[in-house]
Amino acid sequence: MTAGEDDHDACRDALGPLRAALYDGTADDSRAALGALLAPDAVGRFFHPVETVAGAEAIHAAVWAPLHAALPDLERRDHIVMAGPEAGGDDPAPWVGCGGAYVGTFRRPWFGIPPTGQVLHVRFHEFYRFEGGRVVEIQALWDLPEAMMQAGVWPMGPSLGREWHVPGPATQDGVRPSAGTWGQPAFRARSADACRRVIDMLTALKRHPGDPDPASMEMARYWHPRMTWYGPSGIGTGRGYAGFRHVHQIPFLNAMPDRGRYVDEIDYHFFAEGDYVAVTGWPDMIQTLSDGGWLGIAPAGRRVEMRSLDFWRLEGDDRRIRENWVMVDLLHMWDQIGVDVLGRMQELAKFRGVHDAPDLDPWSAA
Repeated sequence: MTAGEDDHDACRDALGPLRAALYDGTADDSRAALGALLAPDAVGRFFHPVETVAGAEAIHAAVWAPLHAALPDLERRDHIVMAGPEAGGDDPAPWVGCGGAYVGTFRRPWFGIPPTGQVLHVRFHEFYRFEGGRVVEIQALWDLPEAMMQAGVWPMGPSLGREWHVPGPATQDGVRPSAGTWGQPAFRARSADACRRVIDMLTALKRHPGDPDPASMEMARYWHPRMTWYGPSGIGTGRGYAGFRHVHQIPFLNAMPDRGRYVDEIDYHFFAEGDYVAVTGWPDMIQTLSDGGWLGIAPAGRRVEMRSLDFWRLEGDDRRIRENWVMVDLLHMWDQIGVDVLGRMQELAKFRGVHDAPDLDPWSAA
């Protein structure tokens, strides 16, 4: 057993108190749980406009405390919780990846997004790196554009894909209780094989547009014909090869044909557990917006960094990808080309006269 593998179940379990506090607790509960989970010098790398924050108290104040204030009945719902060693290296660090949605009644402004008094759901992808049993780094993206859309103040272009409440795995097995499976050689081998397959798939995708033949990407070799690609709000969901290509892949590659040329400047971490694979990086993509067609953006002629935190689920004897959950920090990307999406959103909200949402319960105490 290589270093760290016996810790993966323990690392997953270590997130339990924070997840529980965010499901059914208060802001004080989540602050205490975060303080117990994080190492004293832990660093959090978050979505724009939060960016990088150090220390448990500062992280909670910048990220979870405002969410508690906006959604007083906050409820965290995880649909994927997976742990595994980082692929490669002599001493693979344990990672835990979580994907799901924060849900609650939207009663107070959040990052300037006006409250609606109705239920709000916000997707999250959160990755936690452990050392010595405590978290030393968080990389997390939350889908702020999704919240803007639900509040009716999305200021950018319409999505090409379907905007909806993205579901969890079709197999309903994304949250697995710790069972000591990392001690089984067959399970470790299955997990490593899943990771290799996803890395091989991404290598094949990068052949295009250097090789102009789309067949060079070998979609059918790695992707199930009934695949679903769950993109971030602003891009949306695509179903099947055609849906994926038209919703995301073709516009993306047309706008940034130098995708994959700057691998020596990016940072990414792959890990897998069973049939699930995850990747995180800060950034894990760099390319140039040299052409138009993506998100309705005119060619900016600028290199942009992109943060993408993804999950894949493999299925069947041939272990092809059936589902792919993708989170991209689109607000950060727009910020790099001089577009203040939050500022534009606030201009929209001004004319609605929206204030803090009232208590709509007619039976509430006076």
